[in-house]
Parts: sequence; structure tokens; C-alpha cells
Amino acid sequence: MGSAPSSASQRSGGSALRDALRVRSRRPRSTLEACPEAGQPCAGAGTGRSSEVVRVAHSDPGRGVDERAASMLEALFTQSPVGLHLLDTDLRVVRVNTGAPGMRGRRWEDLRGRRARDVYEPLEDDVDVLLRKVLDTGAPLLRRIIRARVPGDPPQERQVRHFEVSALRLESPSGSVLGVAVTAVDVTERERARSRTLVLDAVRRHVGRTLDPVVTGEELVGAVVPAFADVAIVEVVDAVLRGDEPPPAPLPTGTPLMRTAFRGARDRLPQAHPVGDVRRLPAPTPYTQALTDLRPRVVPLRADAPWLSVDAPRAAAIRSSRAHSLLVVPLALRDAALGIVSLYRTEDAAPFDEDDRELAVELAAHTALCIDNARRYTREHTIAATVQRQLLPRRPETHASLETAYLSVTGAEPGAWYDTIPLSSARTALVVGRVSGRGLNAAATMGQLRTAVRSLSAFDLAPDELLARLHDTASQLAAERERLPQGDPLRREPLEADCVFAVHDPLTGRCAMAAAGHLAPLVVCPDRAVTVPPTLAGPRLGATEGTPFAAVDVEVPDGSVLVFTSDPLVTSYLAGSPELLPPAGDFRERPLQELCDALVYALPEGLGAGDAAVIVARTRSFPADRIAVWPLDCEPAAVALARRRARAQLEAWGVDEETASNTELIVSELVTNAVRYGSPPLELRLIHDRTLTCEVRDAGAAAPHLRHAATADEGGRGLFITAQLSRAWGTRFTPPGKTLWTEQALPDHPPP
Repeated sequence: MGSAPSSASQRSGGSALRDALRVRSRRPRSTLEACPEAGQPCAGAGTGRSSEVVRVAHSDPGRGVDERAASMLEALFTQSPVGLHLLDTDLRVVRVNTGAPGMRGRRWEDLRGRRARDVYEPLEDDVDVLLRKVLDTGAPLLRRIIRARVPGDPPQERQVRHFEVSALRLESPSGSVLGVAVTAVDVTERERARSRTLVLDAVRRHVGRTLDPVVTGEELVGAVVPAFADVAIVEVVDAVLRGDEPPPAPLPTGTPLMRTAFRGARDRLPQAHPVGDVRRLPAPTPYTQALTDLRPRVVPLRADAPWLSVDAPRAAAIRSSRAHSLLVVPLALRDAALGIVSLYRTEDAAPFDEDDRELAVELAAHTALCIDNARRYTREHTIAATVQRQLLPRRPETHASLETAYLSVTGAEPGAWYDTIPLSSARTALVVGRVSGRGLNAAATMGQLRTAVRSLSAFDLAPDELLARLHDTASQLAAERERLPQGDPLRREPLEADCVFAVHDPLTGRCAMAAAGHLAPLVVCPDRAVTVPPTLAGPRLGATEGTPFAAVDVEVPDGSVLVFTSDPLVTSYLAGSPELLPPAGDFRERPLQELCDALVYALPEGLGAGDAAVIVARTRSFPADRIAVWPLDCEPAAVALARRRARAQLEAWGVDEETASNTELIVSELVTNAVRYGSPPLELRLIHDRTLTCEVRDAGAAAPHLRHAATADEGGRGLFITAQLSRAWGTRFTPPGKTLWTEQALPDHPPP
């Protein structure tokens, strides 16, 4: 089996191989000879006989073994549906049978002596290399699938078919190599069915992995080209991409469609329109007809087709790509038109048939369902994002001592929120949070919690106490959700949220903060030292278990930058990569919005601020000439002294007469109340910021409350008068006592 070809095996014309066809019996005179009959056409031409005839000669008519062997060979070469080829050592055709795929419309003389690669024009595999390996090594080639061009119908038209090829080396009894025997079975339909199954499986596995209708189209064309089509195009109704309901069929004339995906088997295939183009389809064409009755169409692409003149750019692209078969499939769901898929085959590819059309319908049905799911998500996300934008503040509250900016939250979770809340005494609260869940429900819950935070902040609560009360509110909302009907999907979604609440006091240069969950701010000092305050993570809002909330107080020097984010990954990345932050000078002087952009640029792809709600704040020292503080004795004479000092300071600040008079009265009432009901020491403080703040501190723990005095009462109207003259008032408890404060609007700073 492994011997090299002998000199006898090199004889031209296949004589050595014909000698090998003699079947010798045990008696030396019995032979089977294969003799050519020149001029006789093959069975493929309609004669029913091959171009060679096997003749049997027996020395003993009583033996039938050789006769049966000869009959078997004759049957194989005249009746077998399996294509048989005998090749000599030069890989030239010596004999073929009637079932050979290359015999359609050919005579024997057309094939004899020709190389196999010239007869069958293989497309991928080098047949000569494969057969030469069999000839040299003796290792058989078994069931190799080869694509080749063969005569079609009519024979002069070549068509591409799939063949399962096996090859065996032929040897003489002495061991010399005579040639190769090759069998070829046409398995085109089997391979097409297998290819269709693989394409359907690929589409089901890879199409619809995202909730983006554009990406869904790209996934589809990637799955079908080149396995099923040479060119694939997806066009989707433009309104569907924005989340609107798809229009019912027939699709109204002039409905704009966007080309979302294009792919060709060859590079630089011409396109009638670029991806992303939105246009109305000219009519009537197979595309518009498919969108009218929602039925697929297999269309032969002939140059004289009248509909090609309706859409000149597409006709030019079809001609340039040499496409000859079109399969148009509507993307439809529940009798509504979402778009259309156009599949083309070019050059030697077989035209689309009925089986291809059935497969395309399945592919389009799966894709349409994925696009509709993406549309529903887009619609819900659009509504949720709209609700979120309406619930979030448009502009941050900014004091002279704290400059704040919000980062773009395009694409942020609908449950993420941020807020800056002005507090008394020139303080500012900074809040960032994130509600679990997605969609409209998360946005609505976020709005409830944000409103609760703003309401609670009006009571001047410490950060840890405010979060404790916010936790109670979230727990109540969670309990209400658990009482929803059994079938409501919202009932199965836990209501939990993360939140960080901080209060910046410019008069002390410190910031008190507390956290629910694992959110923490980032503090960048003027020297670029980056720290994450050691806030003790309390329980998530709405969680059933957890430790009590705890506040931490940190120093924030003038020029420091605070970064609050609803995504802890952003904080962790910036804290671990301080070298990516802008230079130290930029933190103090650079416009804050530019600084925000620089922070975003420092984040790696996939961890951007677009996935989080972010506040960036820069601290400034409070102007010393805008604050006045006086200690007071706890005696009635302190009231008149406080009024005089307040009047003098307001005149120095240039406050208008009406505001100064009202402030005198407020100071009088607050100091009187502290002298009568408070405990020493007493202190009066005026703060000139966007508002005029008046504070009176004492060490007493009793809090005053507003009451409406009766007509005959001689007192009890002081706090009522104070409330009428001020824009806001309240009580703030700080160890070792309390502060009663009021705020008045200044003409230069009207109320927001």
C-alpha cells in the first residue's frame, strides 16, 4: 500500500489503470478487460451505456465468480447513482460512470484525459492537492465536502453544488500504484438544509442579546451573511426606533424607515443608502408590497424588471453587486409592520427557493420580536427618563462658599438622583442616591424619596438622623408595595435604595455626612490629596436589617473638591487613580463644568459618569466681612443692645431700610425669647449671604413653637410676628443647646 508508483504506472492514456481492471480468477486464462468504444456518448447524454464496455473471457464456463465481479463493475459504471471516477497517476480522468456529476450534456471524449480540477472547477479546496496526498500516502480521503461548479439546466449554465467526496488509492497485485478511485455524491440539498439549521440556530442565539433595535439589526445581518445570503439589509420604521407603537399593515405610504444594518460577503459592496439614513421607500416595489400584505417574496433580479426604475439608487447597487436573487421579508408582529429585511444572493450562489423563504420567515419573526422588546424597553426608558428629568433639579443651588455642578446623566438609571438643598446659616446639603429596580417604577420611587429628603431637611436634622427618618419612609413604601395584588410584578421587586447625605458648613470649614448603603463621597484637597471619608455604611433604605446610621465630620479646606456619585465604582476608580486627576491648580481656579468634563475623561470606557448621577462641589471660604457675632448677657438689657448692634451692622452692609427695620424687630423678639425661656450663654449672629440670616443661640433644650395668641392675651405673639416678617424660620439643635434662626430675602437676591 505504501510503495511508490512504478514505471508501469506512468504510462500515458491510462493504459496501466485499464490493465488493473482485469479481474483474474484462480485459473490464469480468465480475464476481465475494459475496452473503450470510441464515439459512444455517455448515459448522461441519453444512451444508457458508458463509453467503455467491460468484456469477460472465461477459460472455464463453470466458474461464475469472475462473471459476477465483472457484472458488478458494469453495474457500478452504468447504473449506480454515486459518481465514480478513475484517475491515473497524473490525476487525469480514465473512466467515469453514468452518475458522475460532470456528465450532464457531455460526451465521454469531453472528459477523458482531463484533470479533475478542470472538469469540476472546485471553489474552495484544491482537489489536486487532496488527491495527490491520497496517491502518495495511501491514506484514503473520506466524506470531504467540496463545492464545485457543474453543468446546470440548461447545461451551458454552470451552477454550484456540494459533493461528498471519497478517494482511494488503486494498486496492482504486485503493489505498484495505478491511480485513484473517486466517488462523489451530490449532497447539495442536505448541506443547504444543514446550513439553514445552523443559520436559524445562530440567529436564535445571537440576535436579541441587547435591548437596542439598531444592534438587533446588526446582529441579524452578522448571522445570515455569508451563511445564508451574500448581502443583508435591515430597515426599521423610524417611529418604532423611538419607542412608538408600530403602525398596522398596510404600512402607510411615505412612512420613513431607517436603514439600521448592512452587511455584504465581499468588502466594499455598493450601498444604495448609508446605514443610519432615514427615507421613504419609493413605490411600488417588492419592498413596499411586502410591507403592504406582510408576505415574503422571492424575486428574480432581471435587468428589465419594471420596478427597478422606481428606485434608481437601489437598482444601481443591485447591478454593481451582481445580485440575481432577492428575498424580501417583512418584520411583522401582530399584523403590525416594524420594518423589512432584504436578502440578496450574487454571482454563483443558488437562487432563493421555497425552503429559503420559509427559513427567512422564521428569522424575521424572531428578529421582529426582539425589536419589539427593544421598542418596549425604549419606550419605558424614555418615559422613565422624562419623569426623572422632571423630578430632578435643573440647576444646583450655589452659595458664595460652595460652587456646585451636575454631570450629564444621559443614560443614567431612572432611579438615580442628586440634589443640592440650601439650609440655614449659609449651609448646603448635598444628596446623591440610587433606587433599586428600573424603569418608571424606579423613577417614581426616586421622586418620592427625593421629596422626603427635601421635607426632612427643612427640620435642620443631622445627617444620621435624617437618614434614619428617610429609612422609615422607605420601609413604609416597601410595606405598601408588599400589599399589592399577587399578580402585580412590582410586588416581587424589593424597594431598597442607597443614599449619601452631607451638610457643608462654610463658617466652620467642615462637612458632616452619613450614608445608607455603600455610597461615599470623594474629597480632593487643594494639594490633590485624595481621600474617601470613613463614613460608616448604614443599612440600605428600606432594608429590614442593619446597623444604626452614623455621621462623620470631616474638614474640607478652602478650594477642596467634593465628588458625590450614585455609582460607587466611579468613586473607587478615582480614589485609586489620583494620577488621572487634573493638576492641583485646576481644582482651585478652573471652571467647575470644565473640571467635571476632566473627571469624566479620566474614567475608563464602561465606567463613565453617564452611568451615574454625580455632583461636583468646590468649597470656598466664607467672606469674613459678611458675618457678625456678639455674645449677650442673659438679662433684659441685652435686648436693646442687640437691636443697636444689629442696626449698625446692617447699615455697614448697606441693607435697605425696610429690611433693617424688620431685622431689628426680629432680633428683639428672638433675644427676648432667649432671655425669658433659654439658658446662658447667649449669642447673636448675623449672616449676609444670598439671604439675611439672623440667629440667636442659647444653651436651653426647650424648643419654642408658634402659637396664635387670643385677643385678650398680653403676650405670645413674638414668634408669630417673627414668622410673618421672615421668609423662613426654624430651630436647630446643636450641643450644648439650640439655635433659633430666621431668613429674609434681600432685594439683590430675589427668592428662587
